[in-house]
Amino acid sequence: MKPVIGLVSKDPDSAYGVFFPDAPGCFSASDDLSDLFEASAEALKGWAAMMIQSGLTIPEPRDLPCLREDSTLAEAFAMAELVIALPHPCEGGVQKAA
Repeated sequence: MKPVIGLVSKDPDSAYGVFFPDAPGCFSASDDLSDLFEASAEALKGWAAMMIQSGLTIPEPRDLPCLREDSTLAEAFAMAELVIALPHPCEGGVQKAA
């Protein structure tokens, strides 16, 4: 499965925040960058579980070049502190709805 791409932002005097364009409504934050990856993975797993519980389909994540071509994300990429890739939340425990 493709990884899920997250865009990380950081304003002065705030936590690091991450959102996932291909996981609508899923976001995470952490005061420490080293904790952001674990917090983000937990957020993705919770989001996937909620999607499945609601009977909704988990969208297939796009790869980074495809996301960069999405004009609606141009500002988010320009403002991003960094871009991360996390394992798909359906790997390792959460299963897609049949």
